[in-house]
Amino acid sequence: MSSFSVPIRSLGPRHRGRIEWHLLALDSQDRYLRFGYPANDDQIRRYVARLNFSRDDIFGIYNRNLEMIAMAHLAVADGGGAPSGAEFGVSVLKKARGRGYGARLFERAVVHARNLGVETLFIHALTENTAMLKIARNAGATLERAGSETDAYLRMPPATLDSHVSEMVEERFARTNYGLKLQARHLLRFLLGMQEIRQGVREARHKSAQ
Repeated sequence: MSSFSVPIRSLGPRHRGRIEWHLLALDSQDRYLRFGYPANDDQIRRYVARLNFSRDDIFGIYNRNLEMIAMAHLAVADGGGAPSGAEFGVSVLKKARGRGYGARLFERAVVHARNLGVETLFIHALTENTAMLKIARNAGATLERAGSETDAYLRMPPATLDSHVSEMVEERFARTNYGLKLQARHLLRFLLGMQEIRQGVREARHKSAQ
């Protein structure tokens, strides 16, 4: 899968509503795998409200209807200096499974973590979350299983000029792609509105001719 075949956009505070919508759309099993417990709606809303966008990074994938079908959270450890570690979490809606979105979000998070100076990327997952653990294993992470839970550790190579440029280009591409989808949706709404107006005019003429 080409790196730019799936536009991944970084998200900020103004996207809390879309983030909340995405997480609330997860069913009970997916919430269990994502959070490690069957989070209810109120717990998810509190989680979203507590997101610290000045410290953590959120990435999202939108479909053509601007629904957030996949999302990743990179929680960066605050050590008072260069971040030494960060934790990765991801969720993908059922209707968008099997397209490699989780892996792409992981790749995006790895590049960003490198550019931040993060030394180790950490994943804490339920052992039954085989999809997440497969992503970590394929990336070369070290897995440590402790009963029903597994921790994965991936050492980050140092940032390079290429990693910085790659992230900048990918973010610009994702923003442009989102803007085009938004324009397309506005145009569709306009055309549907015009169609309704024309239909109303035709019906009014038909009534007046009777």
